[in-house]
Amino acid sequence: MKPIVQISLDLTNIDEALETAALAMRAGADWLEAGTPLILAEGLHGVRALRSAFPGVPIVADLKTMDGGYLEAEMMAKAGATHVVVMARAHEETLKVVVKAGQDHGVKVMGDNLGCPDMVAGAKWIEDLGCDYVIHHIGYDERRGIAAAGHRMPSPLDQLREVVQAVHIPVQAVGGLTLEQAIRCPEFGAPLVVLGAPLTIDADAFKTASGDLEGSLRLICEKIHAYGDVPVGRA
Repeated sequence: MKPIVQISLDLTNIDEALETAALAMRAGADWLEAGTPLILAEGLHGVRALRSAFPGVPIVADLKTMDGGYLEAEMMAKAGATHVVVMARAHEETLKVVVKAGQDHGVKVMGDNLGCPDMVAGAKWIEDLGCDYVIHHIGYDERRGIAAAGHRMPSPLDQLREVVQAVHIPVQAVGGLTLEQAIRCPEFGAPLVVLGAPLTIDADAFKTASGDLEGSLRLICEKIHAYGDVPVGRA
């Protein structure tokens, strides 16, 4: 599978999201993500605005669905999302109905293993229930809480190879990766590379980062795309 660059729009207003999305697409990004802050602030309006501005671009709606799965997925599909996110720690029925909604409405389902006691088992569970992708995710609060307690901040790279080898579907690593770490994700077998907070977005203020963001993103996209084919799933 060719590497895919996904820009996470973890912003809180449509105008800034559209501006950042346009910059990212000019730089060579492949997918846009309506991040959870954007969905909380703007909801379906944000997804519709992205779809209107970028008619041919895949759009991930980071819903982090825990319940009411069919309706949430259906609403986002009708608004223009091509991918929706459901949490592995939701009830089994929630994952099943999100997958059913994906089938009914032509959207792909990304299962997120954030908070799973066993992250590898969580990834397998996601695949077993019919999701199309695994998001291997160490959460924002978890990372900062552990660091504040004086311990090493956990990284999704810690178990990324194990997760990749445990499933047959594409894996995405999310959660506090440095720029260099994100670029290396294909080396770990994870072809879906997310650039967002804190890479292209200020992680604390959720505002577009300063500096020559477009030029930096272009170099990053070129480097990721140059990696070549990434084998998907366990051998």
